Amino acid sequence: MKTYFTKTPAIFMRFFSNYTWRFSLDKKEIYLTFDDGPTPEITHFVLDQLQKYSAKATFFCIGKNIKKHPEIFHQIISDGHSVGNHTNNHLNGWKNNNATFLENTLECENVILSTVDNFKNSKFKTQNSKLFRPPYGKIKKSQAKELIKNNYKIIMWSVLSADFDTSISKDKCLDNVLKNTKNGSIIVFHDSIKAAEKLKFTLPKVLEYYAKKGVVFKAI
Repeated sequence: MKTYFTKTPAIFMRFFSNYTWRFSLDKKEIYLTFDDGPTPEITHFVLDQLQKYSAKATFFCIGKNIKKHPEIFHQIISDGHSVGNHTNNHLNGWKNNNATFLENTLECENVILSTVDNFKNSKFKTQNSKLFRPPYGKIKKSQAKELIKNNYKIIMWSVLSADFDTSISKDKCLDNVLKNTKNGSIIVFHDSIKAAEKLKFTLPKVLEYYAKKGVVFKAI
């Protein structure tokens, strides 16, 4: 059985205060994030849904997927969303030494920058490649220290939809988000094949629910 928190405990946020877990509680804003893309079968759906609500989001992309689908990556940027680094091969920081992990992260950054260079009139700003989310949320303190030293901003989350979990229902996925989201929440979804069924059910409902409440969806 998989163990994870759908709402990040406050003690985690305090202990790892050099990571970004959430934003201001005083503003009616939430931050949707999507990990593991770009993926043709699902990222286009996500972009279409976001456009319906003039919502902006942040996509933490895997380098090898950007290489396979550069046109989708460019569409993310063209639509005004932010992009971040999710390593080149979705590496688990706990299971890899620092040199391997950091090299793989740099490889993804190079893919991001070289892919952007291939498109004219790109809205991309080079600092965007310095947003980083560790796959599985697993990163050693020593790895994080090196990334921060190299101007990376490590973005974690306060709400986990668990759309990746094949053992839960679509309704439970939706409940995970609606029950735990507050002003300033950073919410994790996945634009991946594995998460597609739950994401396609949950995302439109989340967008509609919070749009009706006058909440603004912002990119990081």
